[in-house]
Amino acid sequence: MNIIVTGASRGIGYATVKKLAEKDSHSIIAISRNGEALEKLKDECAQINSNARIIPFPFDLVQGVIIDELEPLVREYLGSVDRLVNNAGRMINKPFEDFTEEEFDEIFDVNVKSVFNLIQSVLPLFNENGHIVNISSMGGYQGSAKFPGLSLYSASKGALTIMSEALAEELKEKKISSNSLALGAVQTEMLGEAFPGVQAPLKPEEMAEFVAEFTLTGHKYFNGKTLPVSSSTP
Repeated sequence: MNIIVTGASRGIGYATVKKLAEKDSHSIIAISRNGEALEKLKDECAQINSNARIIPFPFDLVQGVIIDELEPLVREYLGSVDRLVNNAGRMINKPFEDFTEEEFDEIFDVNVKSVFNLIQSVLPLFNENGHIVNISSMGGYQGSAKFPGLSLYSASKGALTIMSEALAEELKEKKISSNSLALGAVQTEMLGEAFPGVQAPLKPEEMAEFVAEFTLTGHKYFNGKTLPVSSSTP
């Protein structure tokens, strides 16, 4: 399959690319601003499965012009797209009254607008039975426990989940599925930066196993759904 994964230089994105490489001889464009980490990821995947093809693409999804820079690369190296995992995200832990307008834009540009731009740009390249997987958060899942300091992060993830659901309806005739995964706490670098000292119940590799399998097969069972992936209650 031809797959695109964003936020692939660390955490869940990094581990998901490795799990996908392990499962089959997929061609995967791995996107992140950190080119050095992507090259390391490529080398590790080659050791896992030499038949998997990893295409590192250092790219800023907010500052870069996706339609001019990324879309031509997808055409050149993949030709078409079967799976898209929108994993790149931005979290800032800060009291609501202290947030600036610039920080609001920063969070929503990464967590919502860049996803919109990427999907819109590569949509013409999607094959039938394609699957778009948007990595959301339990913070953006209605009725879940909320945490102080994550008002904007949670709001952006809530917007992402609704966009995922609405997109599924629009793409029915194209036979492309769209789902979002509302993940619970995972011991990623992003979590550690926002909440120093907090210990999450899952490692990135453990969550990546679920994300990778859902990316490949979840469209058979779900479309337009937001699935809570968390052991917490609520």
